[in-house]
Amino acid sequence: MRKLLLSGVFIALAFALPSTLIPARAQAPAPAPTPAEGTIDAGERQAVIDGVLEKIEAHYVFPDVGKKMTAAIRARQEKKEYDSISSARQFAETLTKDLREVCKDKHLGVRYFAEPLPPDRTSGPSEEEQKKMREDAALRNFGFKKVERLGSGGVGLLEFEMFMPTELVGDTAAAAMTFLANSDAIIVDLRKNGGGHPGTVVLLCSYFFDETTHLNSIYTRTTDTTKQYWSLPVVPGKKLVGKDLYVLTSGRTFSGAEEFAYNIQSQKRGTIVGETTGGGAHPTRGFRVTDHFGVGVPFARSINPVTKTNWEGTGVKPDVAVPADQALLTAHQMALKKAAEKYASDKEKSAAIKRDLETVTKELDALKSKAEAAGK
Repeated sequence: MRKLLLSGVFIALAFALPSTLIPARAQAPAPAPTPAEGTIDAGERQAVIDGVLEKIEAHYVFPDVGKKMTAAIRARQEKKEYDSISSARQFAETLTKDLREVCKDKHLGVRYFAEPLPPDRTSGPSEEEQKKMREDAALRNFGFKKVERLGSGGVGLLEFEMFMPTELVGDTAAAAMTFLANSDAIIVDLRKNGGGHPGTVVLLCSYFFDETTHLNSIYTRTTDTTKQYWSLPVVPGKKLVGKDLYVLTSGRTFSGAEEFAYNIQSQKRGTIVGETTGGGAHPTRGFRVTDHFGVGVPFARSINPVTKTNWEGTGVKPDVAVPADQALLTAHQMALKKAAEKYASDKEKSAAIKRDLETVTKELDALKSKAEAAGK
């Protein structure tokens, strides 16, 4: 499992389990678990259920829904639905499925860990853990997968895969954004981005706003407080104010990546191209339940200052809806058409843009034809 621990809080995706990976509950006894799955007995099943429900009732963002989850799981226990499960991993997946059946919240999830979890603590990560976190983040280039100039039409591309902790990404963000600063249009590709740290969402958004702008608010249930998030007046590297902006999304785009797209869309700062996103708007904290089980509990909710709501359960709906694999070419084509109008009086630039546009259009048409032939 990919995880980053920051002051006792797991990045949201640490406990988000794609529903497609959660098998239906077996009606007959399952095969003996493999060592990687771990085993679980009746005593530990009870301890996990009790611990998970305690954390949910104490922290879940909607208290009434938390109580409904408790009632639903206790009812399944009464029917002995969990008694035949001996695989620890299957038990975690089944419990997740049953909890989500009530709350519909893709952030909430129970996880089994083969290695024992460290004890709960109120202090932040140790110096050794912080060093390991930085090393792991650096191996992934702090989420910055690709920065590229596309052809001759002044279009820059940023492929960004995860919003890692803000204190780690500054230098890389500065380098990436400075590279893009000479582009007329920017495409930010979040099709494989599952979210991450809210502060880094604010940082990345800030590059595209000149004036300080209220982007989002987060209400926390346990403290009954609301914190506002505003774009930053100063960022490392160059801002990209005034650049045409396109944000690519897919069904895999989730959590913090959805917030970035939603912020841009609600402020009418750019165009969202692709598919409706996953639909997870609740910041989530990871809790230790037993030595080998943890639960991710959504403890807060986003409140957009423009829409007064968020994308929980609905996802961010694109302005231009196309299959995810067509999103990049579609956005590139849109940017080139704008560039063609802008540089219509410049023969040399206009000719180069026209060549790029013809190439991109041909590739996009071929992709559409292939999809049609496949019946998609």
